[in-house]
Amino acid sequence: MSKIKLTAKRQATFPSKVCTELGVAPGDELELKPAKVSGENVWIIKPATKSRSKWMGSLKHYAGNAKGDHSMKSIRRSVTKGRSSH
Repeated sequence: MSKIKLTAKRQATFPSKVCTELGVAPGDELELKPAKVSGENVWIIKPATKSRSKWMGSLKHYAGNAKGDHSMKSIRRSVTKGRSSH
């Protein structure tokens, strides 16, 4: 079982294992829903529905097995190269 501790501002840091299992990253929103399990009041935490999730990763096949430099300079150079070939 994982535990989190609230700060004075009611902020919490989730263990990385929990974030990985939830599939969330910094900036993502979580939904909290009250529930009753075996007569005990509990909260269900799940990732909020993301509209971007429908297209995230949809261009992955264009990258192939691309590895290496993903800096903005490299990206701009690649875009310029692609534009000049059309």
